[in-house]
Amino acid sequence: MFAYFPHTDEDIRAMLDRIGAESEDELFSDVPSGFRLRNGYDLPSSMSEDEVRAFFNGLASRNTRLTVFAGAGAYDHYTPSVIPYITSRSEFLTAYTPYQAEISQGTLRYIFEWQTMICSLTGMDVANASMYDGPTAAAEAMRMCVACTRKRNTVIASSTLLPGVLEVLRTYARNCGVNLVETDAIGEAVAEGTLDLAGVIVPSINRYGIIESHLGLADAVHEAGALLVEYCDPSALAVVKTPAEWGADIAVGDAQTLGMPLCYGGPCAGFMACSSKWMRKLPGRLVGQTVDASGRRCFVLTLQAREQHIRREKASSNICSNESLMALWSTVYLSLMGPEGLRRVNALCYVGSHYLHDALLATGRFTDPFEGRAFLKEFVLQPLMDAGKLQQTLLDAGFFGALLTEEGYVSFCVTERRTRAEMDALVRVVKEAGL
Repeated sequence: MFAYFPHTDEDIRAMLDRIGAESEDELFSDVPSGFRLRNGYDLPSSMSEDEVRAFFNGLASRNTRLTVFAGAGAYDHYTPSVIPYITSRSEFLTAYTPYQAEISQGTLRYIFEWQTMICSLTGMDVANASMYDGPTAAAEAMRMCVACTRKRNTVIASSTLLPGVLEVLRTYARNCGVNLVETDAIGEAVAEGTLDLAGVIVPSINRYGIIESHLGLADAVHEAGALLVEYCDPSALAVVKTPAEWGADIAVGDAQTLGMPLCYGGPCAGFMACSSKWMRKLPGRLVGQTVDASGRRCFVLTLQAREQHIRREKASSNICSNESLMALWSTVYLSLMGPEGLRRVNALCYVGSHYLHDALLATGRFTDPFEGRAFLKEFVLQPLMDAGKLQQTLLDAGFFGALLTEEGYVSFCVTERRTRAEMDALVRVVKEAGL
């Protein structure tokens, strides 16, 4: 009668008889009694569709909607409203990976376009079909450095990388036998030299929002026989120097800034690109363009031998999946915005962030620990009041900002979504607060 109930009493009895167990209690006797559910599920009575919608709308109404002036790796950029409709089209939306090219041309097409756009942004020769997120892309790049340099296993990571990126690097390094060295003196660390150096990972824009210069770094890293990895904000690559221009071998980062809305931490999509020299060590999958038997343009998976189809000890990574839906999302975003649109986004971020930066300093309640350093949309200040009370005051006024760093600074971020009126209102709260 209820086809969706998996097991009837007769089914359960038949299975217990087959394995020689007298009862379910005997079957699960190895599970401590404290972890077993003894009573029935506390489920509410059923609701109609309209009642369910009303119920969840009621839950959603309890959320406090804040005006976001925070960054730290997740940014409140504009999402064109057409993106959800395009990503829902049947030729793109799929439940599994596109191994059968003849029935997966829609999926393969947009992955190919994603790879092409990532290469255009980074200046690199080849990109994969996306990674889980930025931090895991960085960790995979760390492992790729070790694989490319064979028996070397020391990787230097800049301590100015985002804290979340460093945490994931530490986790991977600890479990993969990589000697991870963290320092804010990258040049000196490379110059000291080690025969064991496999790679160096640096940010394009660091955790303080400062645009870093890597002049001469690639030459020093390559002279040491290692690879240079740059962690980037892909949106900012429309206006700052690309990893290729700095001489990097691998570029990684998080595509969240490409139109992905803030949604309690995800989902996101990591990107990973490299020079053609290291293409066969690139983890994940690659989509290539070819022609079919009739000479028509089509797309296929290529170089699959790098992932799960070979012996595990020969693989450079166990990554064989990707954030395909979110890669599609950012591909549509890039198609809609175009180069000029991305430059416009960055121009608005730059003007807004510098306006807020100067207005906050003018209150007399902050100093600038990095005065004169170039920033694009995010910056830190040294508060001359209790940072915790400042953050709570802003929260009470409806603003999410002044994120506390481990040095005691507070960070702010201004994207193209923030208006001059919102910035003035935040500054007014700071001025009037009795902190």
